[in-house]
Amino acid sequence: MNSKINNIEIIQGDLTEMNLDIIVNAANHTLLGGGGIDGVIHYKAGPELLEECKILNGCEIGSAKMTDAYKLPCKKIIHACGPMYYGHKEEAPIKLKECYKKCIELAEDYRKSNNLKTITIGFPCISTGIYGYPKDEACKIAIDTVKEYASDKINVKFVCYEELDYKLYLNYLNGIDKGVFEL
Repeated sequence: MNSKINNIEIIQGDLTEMNLDIIVNAANHTLLGGGGIDGVIHYKAGPELLEECKILNGCEIGSAKMTDAYKLPCKKIIHACGPMYYGHKEEAPIKLKECYKKCIELAEDYRKSNNLKTITIGFPCISTGIYGYPKDEACKIAIDTVKEYASDKINVKFVCYEELDYKLYLNYLNGIDKGVFEL
């Protein structure tokens, strides 16, 4: 199976080690760090990231904000505030889609403002950890939203830390969507 179709690629690895233009942080609404990838990004970027995030005054669910990357190998971090799934099942898909769309918009703004021909953005699996979003549903929203909104000037890498996520994203990108993913 291909891990890349058009401008979308699926990778298994550590997002914080990727030398990309932009990485996306699955952040909480405070933007002040937390568990999972959010905590790792804050730790590896260094204390300057926390200081910059403090002046952003948080972020609404379904939106995102951009900061410098400090000690990370990327140039910028987009802090995406995905929805919690439990207790919010009706609005969660809308908010998750808005989250990915806002990340693409911020990446495009960055590309244009820096006169770059193309850029590469790396996404984690937003809202699938402690926020409880079902992995297969989140995968579909992520890939479908990127296909809908990312221009051919934005290369997207879904960087999956866990093997299960990698297989889900790879299978969905390659058109193997039967409701239940075979692993």
